[in-house]
Amino acid sequence: MTQDDILQTIVNTLHETFEIERERIRPESRLYEDLDIDSIDAVDLIVRLKPLVGKRMNPEAFKTVRTVQDVADALARLVNDPAPI
Repeated sequence: MTQDDILQTIVNTLHETFEIERERIRPESRLYEDLDIDSIDAVDLIVRLKPLVGKRMNPEAFKTVRTVQDVADALARLVNDPAPI
């Protein structure tokens, strides 16, 4: 799965789950400030993206996530890491 595929999946998930307009969701969009994602929404987002990774995800991997690109980067590391997280 490419970085672009991951980013598109995140955009689709944010749009479908939180009804955020697609044009507002850019790599540099900040989750809390720009997209109004709160901590409970962030947990829901992680749960919805879990099938993309295909393994158990550690919430600690997402503590430093601030932007849509940060989410994509964290997921790409998990997808490409052969060790369980």
